[in-house]
Amino acid sequence: MSAELEGAAEFAAVPDEFQRLWTPHRMAYITAGADVNRGAGCPFCAAPGRDDESALIVHRGKTAFVLLNLFPYNSGHLLVCPYRHVGMYDEATAEEAGEITALTQTAMRVLREVSRCDGFNIGMNQGHVAGAGVEEHLHQHIVPRWASDANFFPIIAKTKALPQLLGDVRRAIADAWPA
Repeated sequence: MSAELEGAAEFAAVPDEFQRLWTPHRMAYITAGADVNRGAGCPFCAAPGRDDESALIVHRGKTAFVLLNLFPYNSGHLLVCPYRHVGMYDEATAEEAGEITALTQTAMRVLREVSRCDGFNIGMNQGHVAGAGVEEHLHQHIVPRWASDANFFPIIAKTKALPQLLGDVRRAIADAWPA
């Protein structure tokens, strides 16, 4: 081994004041560019046409489905979407709204079982001004929360620490979903 490599190997083991957050799974977003959905159309219309694993779908219902958020706030962050492309909650049919509600309740039960969360943030951002990332397709967020999940990363570093890979979380939730 060259002297340069030996020095680098020794340096890598020396503690310093920096904390490192290793997230190799995030390379998919980096290599895709700034907008992973550019030219792809509506991601919530495209998802049901893909297999569950690649689309991160945990359950398919009659008028709506449940999938993991590709850009989660916390591990297990789910979205409930109608299959039909509608942008606002008041445009959903009674059947769609009813199934979105039922799937949200089931998702809460499953997340409590799988992740042992202490609570939830649940909501819909309706329209661009309300913060909707995909404003043209209705979706409800179900974000599991834990008493100890607050830390300085989101406030200071604009970073969320996610302890599990999306595929592992999807599999655990899908396996626990009632038949």
